[in-house]
Amino acid sequence: MTPEELKQLEANLWQSADTLRANSDLKSSEYSTPVMGLIFLKFADNKYRQYAAEIQQEYEALKGTRREKAIAEIAIEKCGFYLPDHARYNYLLNLPEQEDIAKAIKAAMVSIESYKPELKDTLPQDEYFRLTRTDKGIPKQLLKNFSNIPENATGDMFGQIYEYFLGNFALSEGQGGGEFFTPRSVVRLMVEIIEPHQGTVFDPACGSGGMFVQSAQFIEEQRKKLNQSAADDLFVYGQEKTLETVKLAKMNIAVNGLRGDVRQTNTYYEDPFGSFGKFDYVLANPPFNVDDVNLSRVEIDARFNTYGIPRNKTKAKKQEQGNETVPNANYLWINLFATSLKPKGRAALVMANSASDARHSEADIRQKLIEENLIYGMLTLPSNMFYTVTLPATLWFFDHGKTDDKILFIDARNIFTQVDRAHREFSTEQISNIAIISHLHRGKSHRFIELINNYFQQGMVKLKENQAQVQQVSQQLITVLNDGTDDVKAREAAVDFLNLWDDLPDLEIQYQGYLDKYNFPEINIDIQNQAQQELSAAFKPFFDDIHLGLKQLDKTIRAHEAALAQKAKEEGKRGQIDKQVKTLKNTLETLHTDVKSAESFFIHIRWLQERFPKAEYEDVTGLCKLATPADVKEQDYSLNPGRYVGVVIEEDGKTEEEFIEEILSLNQELETLNQEAHLLERIIAHNVREVAGDL
Repeated sequence: MTPEELKQLEANLWQSADTLRANSDLKSSEYSTPVMGLIFLKFADNKYRQYAAEIQQEYEALKGTRREKAIAEIAIEKCGFYLPDHARYNYLLNLPEQEDIAKAIKAAMVSIESYKPELKDTLPQDEYFRLTRTDKGIPKQLLKNFSNIPENATGDMFGQIYEYFLGNFALSEGQGGGEFFTPRSVVRLMVEIIEPHQGTVFDPACGSGGMFVQSAQFIEEQRKKLNQSAADDLFVYGQEKTLETVKLAKMNIAVNGLRGDVRQTNTYYEDPFGSFGKFDYVLANPPFNVDDVNLSRVEIDARFNTYGIPRNKTKAKKQEQGNETVPNANYLWINLFATSLKPKGRAALVMANSASDARHSEADIRQKLIEENLIYGMLTLPSNMFYTVTLPATLWFFDHGKTDDKILFIDARNIFTQVDRAHREFSTEQISNIAIISHLHRGKSHRFIELINNYFQQGMVKLKENQAQVQQVSQQLITVLNDGTDDVKAREAAVDFLNLWDDLPDLEIQYQGYLDKYNFPEINIDIQNQAQQELSAAFKPFFDDIHLGLKQLDKTIRAHEAALAQKAKEEGKRGQIDKQVKTLKNTLETLHTDVKSAESFFIHIRWLQERFPKAEYEDVTGLCKLATPADVKEQDYSLNPGRYVGVVIEEDGKTEEEFIEEILSLNQELETLNQEAHLLERIIAHNVREVAGDL
């Protein structure tokens, strides 16, 4: 399933679930749990289906022997849970309309919990009766809607749909809802930088458990790269204040086959796991700027006071003593992450930007953390990355096993993909490009070489795909230009652009030559890097020519459109010509999209090679800086990346002639739009007068 298909599936599923707002008397906070329960059941059934034959085969083989096992025991060993027949999704889906579907779903959930004690009191049950208050057919309809989830959907896809729904439920509840939702791409970046590989992962504000799932997926991907067999050596510990969210987290880790323990807890005042110095990794997105935590209850807790307690600037009045609160809980969380790690542990957390420069008692805590060399790095995120908070955020990274005394600062505010008008995310490639900065800092130059190789491989595949598409679209363009016109110049421009792709076979030969000679791990990094630089340089003239040809084609087509418009005006055939112009514009827009897609991976290659030409870490103005203790002291112990990395003003690469040409083109488009607007004004005015009887 492609990303586009997945997004469409998400949207369709959400639309079907969101109809509950119109067709029931439920608030989103009431129907979110039963909806998520059915999504859990569908994915659990998908996973169980993958193991069903294997489970049955082992059951039959052991039946009647001394090693005989119950089928439920075998199922739990192989896929983590057991689904009896009446708990299978298709069984529920195919029940007759007259059956009590809500009762059947509850029975299925009860059975699943009975075979999986970790899920006890977690899955929704009586909530399905609540759905039938206004319409008894809603449970059946939801079962039908979610049956569209593909049967081969993986746990990763489950996580994406799961988190998509959580984000939408959060949006539907406004700014106060959904504090637990952390964008998937942000979590992935955190995991890529701290690189968990085994042991224990702790999230003291775990929400839906997304941090755990991403950690497990990262570990699995690394094992596949190294051809290692899977092992159950990851255990997750989670704490969450809200019971409904705890249930979601338990469902999430269960369907993804994780081992763990998630508990409902107020982390400020409870410590069910004895977290001090216990965990290999800590990952969290805690609530920002909480100001009502009781000071007397946290100041005696080693989790929070080891590096200092945040206190109000003014001394509490006598009548307030004992009820005093911390001015801000941000540094309670920061303390907790630092103290929860083992001697070699690593942590990544999301924190409000304001904490990086906070003053007074918070500044003292920050200085102590820096002086004790606990902070590995700081990364500023772009704005509008989160669904429910608009505050800008920074990622903090701790490493108790640091080998130097420097702090890595990364400013990623200008690296993002716009999802819609209000939201942004990191693409897979952007996550890799940012994370490679940390890998280079750790001396892992081979990861840089591997990433470039991966981009070359994907880029060549994409180029071949887009070559076929470009040829098809170019031929369509030539056909349109041949349709009753004598514009030889425009046709020649389209043919010339199409001919540029004839150079691709030569580049394929060069790429294959690189693979045959240099794509081996044992070859020296410097030699591989130099070969990659040369290969990248070989592709540059090809893409330069493509852009130049496309630019010439744009210019010629604009002239062609202007000629058509003039001809239409003279002959009075405006409608026919407008249709032809629209076809031309759409075809040209498709061509631009295809070229951009074909070049995307090569753009990432150039981006990396320009910034790290030696395949080694180096400071890059506007992007990253490895700051010494002296640098940090000079900045008064600020941890704001913007203070260290600097600012770069990038050229747009256009010549004066190209800039003037673009401005004229935009002006021509504006004039056309103004003419259309004036025409619409006259039509509207005429219609109004006609309705009013003035004509």
